[in-house]
Amino acid sequence: MSAPIVHGGGITAAAATFGGRPEDWLDLSTGINPCPVALPDIPARAWHRLPDRHLIDEARRAARDHYRSGEILPLPVPGTQSVIQLLPRLVEADRLVGGTDNSVAVTDNRVAVTDNRVAVVSPTYGEYARAFASAGFAVDAVDDIAAIGAGHRLAVVVNPNNPDGLIWPAETLIALHDRMKAADGLLVVDEAFGDTDPALSLASRAPQLSNLVIFRSFGKFFGLAGLRLGFAIARSDILARFEDWLGPWAVSGPALSIADSLLRSDVSPIRGRINERCAGLHGVLTGAGLQLSGGTALFTLVADARAGDIYTHLCRHHILVRKFDYAPEWLRFGLPPDPAADRRLGEALQRFER
Repeated sequence: MSAPIVHGGGITAAAATFGGRPEDWLDLSTGINPCPVALPDIPARAWHRLPDRHLIDEARRAARDHYRSGEILPLPVPGTQSVIQLLPRLVEADRLVGGTDNSVAVTDNRVAVTDNRVAVVSPTYGEYARAFASAGFAVDAVDDIAAIGAGHRLAVVVNPNNPDGLIWPAETLIALHDRMKAADGLLVVDEAFGDTDPALSLASRAPQLSNLVIFRSFGKFFGLAGLRLGFAIARSDILARFEDWLGPWAVSGPALSIADSLLRSDVSPIRGRINERCAGLHGVLTGAGLQLSGGTALFTLVADARAGDIYTHLCRHHILVRKFDYAPEWLRFGLPPDPAADRRLGEALQRFER
């Protein structure tokens, strides 16, 4: 089994190393909206009862309208991490079917192939490569969609990408889907940060793209990551497989109730607040002389030769940002929640001696 990947959000560990109470730290290490929306009223029965089918169906219809997925009813899942870990089961390795001719077979509604190679456009969210490698797949980390070929049984593109914010145009992704489909492969597009710019999404095209799987995060945009909720958009047999593998009552009644309410609400004020906070962060970073190298509305990537020193300096001021072992010159800054946090970050950066 491969080693766990270090993600953002490790305030407890940071406080144990650098001191202070975790609740007093400023956590800028994630790409989560730091201004969580007000929770809607949750019916008492959502807490009292197991999630009935009608509650799941209502959340799916709300997600369909929000993501504009047409005839596809998105499947609620307990965080998209849960279905990332199921992806290897969609594409079985050659040890399950035997043979050496790169043929394709269908087993239990899964695509089973004799070539166990997948492609992940990288660098990106590390759990994709880890899930496939742990299942015995060969993972090609490619830096361009053009490098994905007929020998790949599944390809992963995070759009917009984490951590650099790289955006792939819809037509480019559709062309990739068509190439993958011609080779009996699947394309997974992770749109975890797509709510801040809905025009980027392929969800409205999904009904016509049969070998496409889209993952959407709920908690990042609404600032409710602790709810552990996401949605999968794909053709019906793939969604049925995910639902079966996740088992009954995978998503709680309160989570479904919250999703039903918030996905039907006007989210433009949320986008406006996120954009306001993003502008505040950019002002702080550029004011400190840092080079902005990418990002989305929910996070900004900085490139600096002294990134490691800046990271440690900020930790000593009880501010946590995201560093990367594979790119030591990078730091990712999440959004401060308010102008006071902007000032706290700015003052700490001004004290850094270059």
